[in-house]
Parts: sequence; structure tokens; C-alpha cells
Amino acid sequence: MTAQIKSTLIPSLRYRDALTAIDWLIRAFGLEKNAVYMGPNDTVAHAQLIYGGGMIMLGSVDNGSEYGKFTVQPNEIGLRETKGIYLVVPDADKVYTSAKKEGAEIVIDIRDMDYGGRAFTCRDLEGHLWNIGTYDPWTHTS
Repeated sequence: MTAQIKSTLIPSLRYRDALTAIDWLIRAFGLEKNAVYMGPNDTVAHAQLIYGGGMIMLGSVDNGSEYGKFTVQPNEIGLRETKGIYLVVPDADKVYTSAKKEGAEIVIDIRDMDYGGRAFTCRDLEGHLWNIGTYDPWTHTS
């Protein structure tokens, strides 16, 4: 039997301390560990964290790898990003509180959005931007 695909777009991130990042993402945003494959020297070769029907993949920074040559970390480019991650949650205020408690840098404070839902934007422990809110784009189509 073939497993049902839940999400065909899966963002991926790299962290200098991927094991700490995994634990932080679980505490701050409520993600759950799906799989963690260790690499040499306590690095993470590949990890999968889930939330609802979505997933994020992550691994340790490896600038010597074939893929690593094409990526940089946020603190290497003035904390700017070239991608965004949006996490749909049932209660943005609850996640906002836990993210702040875990030390997330709130860059756009929580507020009601003109197009619906409630959201905020923060940086995680290594500077990646996360947009978190209650707006569910799957239920709002034109």
C-alpha cells in the first residue's frame, strides 16, 4: 500500500546546531519529531518535523557539501531571507506566547490581518524568519 502524500511542498532549513534547533522548534512552535538521521560528529544529516499535515526538513550546516555551496545562513547576509515559511496554527496567540518564552525575536507583532486570521512574524534561534498565523489559505480561494 502506498502512503498518502500529505504535502507536496516541504520547506527545508539548515542550522549550525541542528539538534538544539529541533528541540527549540518543538518547544516554541509545537512541531513534532518525525525522523532524525544523525551524521558524523553529532551533526544532523536529515531531520523531519511535522505539524498537522505539513512538514519541514532540516539538517546541519555543511558548507563543504554539494548543496551547501549554494546556501548561506541569515546572519551571513544581514539577517535577510530569500524565502519565507508560514505555519498555520489554530491559536496564534498561544504560539506567540510560547515563541516569546523560548526567546524568539518578534519582528512583526501579533495582529489581526486585513485578509483574515491573526498572525505574527519572528526569528528562530538562528535567525530564520517564521510567519505564524491562523489564516488558512486552503479555505480562502477565489
